Amino acid sequence: MIDRLQYISQPSAEGSHLASIRKALEAGCRWIQLRIKDEPAERILPQGQQAAELCRQFGARLIINDHPDIAVKVNAYGLHLGLDDMPVPEARKLTGKQLVIGGTANTLRDIEQRVAEGVDYIGLGPFRFTTTKKKLSPILGIEGCTRIMEQVRQRGILVPVIAIGGIEAADIPAIMTTGIYGIALSGAITRSADAQVLVKEIVQSLGKPLHSSINH
Repeated sequence: MIDRLQYISQPSAEGSHLASIRKALEAGCRWIQLRIKDEPAERILPQGQQAAELCRQFGARLIINDHPDIAVKVNAYGLHLGLDDMPVPEARKLTGKQLVIGGTANTLRDIEQRVAEGVDYIGLGPFRFTTTKKKLSPILGIEGCTRIMEQVRQRGILVPVIAIGGIEAADIPAIMTTGIYGIALSGAITRSADAQVLVKEIVQSLGKPLHSSINH
């Protein structure tokens, strides 16, 4: 199952990924990606273990960014890989078939590569400028998403595509008209003064069930 609403972790005002994850869970998010960059694996692992426990308490799915070994150790639901991360086939050898694997894409060629690699979903972005990534690919905006999703349909690609990168709640209705399967948020939820209300509004904007059964 691939959720249409995904939360990508970032540090809270106090600097804690776990605090931000708890906030997203309490607001109603049930797909959580732990994304910690520029820290060694030995520091990410305990945070992954705590994130996994939090997700179990809320009945949520945990995705680990970039570290297949950690995803396996914490019994995560899946793994997400950026374009500069470990190749998907190599990661699949480490995770086996039981974990969902998602991959980032910025162009149609990236999407075709991801499909060939056998990913379960694709994160397409960035939608707009975002401070969460140091090496930012060209910004797509609504025009770029519309163009690429039309090309995706023409090629009969059925892998779910999730819009990512600097998305705010007000962007979602327009994004969903492109044929995008779902959206991933980070700062919009982390910074929200009332995340529960925001998530309810987002769910209404999506206009579809929060997740769909897709074999992986």
